[in-house]
Amino acid sequence: MPRIRIAAAAVAAAALFALTACGSNAGAANSAGDAFPKKGKSIELIVSFSSGGAVDTAARLVQPILEKELGTNVEVVNKPGAGGQIGYTQLTSAKPDGYTIGATGSPSVVVSPLDPARGAKYTRTSFQPLGRQVIDPAVIAVQPDSPYKTLKELLDAAKAKPKSMTASTTGLQTGEHFALAQIQEKTGAEFAPVHFSEGASQATTAFLGKHVDILVANVSDVTELSKQGKARVLGVMTTERAPSLPDVPTFKESGYDVEAGTVRGYSAPAGLPDAVAKKLEAALKKAIEDPTVVKKMEDLGLQTSYLSGADYAQFWAGQEEDFKKVLPLVQKKD
Repeated sequence: MPRIRIAAAAVAAAALFALTACGSNAGAANSAGDAFPKKGKSIELIVSFSSGGAVDTAARLVQPILEKELGTNVEVVNKPGAGGQIGYTQLTSAKPDGYTIGATGSPSVVVSPLDPARGAKYTRTSFQPLGRQVIDPAVIAVQPDSPYKTLKELLDAAKAKPKSMTASTTGLQTGEHFALAQIQEKTGAEFAPVHFSEGASQATTAFLGKHVDILVANVSDVTELSKQGKARVLGVMTTERAPSLPDVPTFKESGYDVEAGTVRGYSAPAGLPDAVAKKLEAALKKAIEDPTVVKKMEDLGLQTSYLSGADYAQFWAGQEEDFKKVLPLVQKKD
């Protein structure tokens, strides 16, 4: 009997300890959320491309609202190079404490770890998605004085003389590179890619300087160029016309089944405490859906398409499976 009593007492003590520990862990989690961010400690928002591009612009639009919601400074830091890989490496190498977050865009963030030749030190699961902001459709544009007035004329010329015209991308295996591969697969038109790994602003500068023949970019990159008469946009790679480019036909309207673009949002290094993640997600949702930010994004030709962190993660997983199928097209030597 004494042994039974001792055993019973031990079980009861263990149960009490477990309950206490659970309560303690929950309290610690809540405490972590309440303490984040620490007063006077800034949050770094890494942009993996150079300043002036669509990714950088979007980050700087949400920055002041994040500061207001989180009660601390948010510093946008540009880390361009290798088609986003340098910035993504820095982001995923940071401590998962909420003080380092980053702008993340796919396909680059999803695809770079899939190709062993890239030597990426991260995988898709190294990121903790916090929220999707926009889907930015791809476009193809020529110089204002180009002899090609329609998409068909351009693609027919590229089919007749493969790789006779150079076309910009923002880096190896980025959205623009995939768009070129899709165009080749669907139409037979083959351009010679020129990779500008620092981002859209570098590619646009090269196009404006006539160092490349064709600008493959996103709607947000060409809206102002089109208005200013600095580029003739021949096609948008979506099923519907872009509101900011109402006179530009879609590829489908022109008879080509090509859809491509870049999906952008925000992420942190994987492993954030739940309470910290919830605070960051809530602040980002507020910033992304802020009417002023939405309007400014629309002015850039971008339609806000918010997804929560969990839904954004699921979206990435689906993209990964899709991109695995077409990866060989962008692994060929150009």
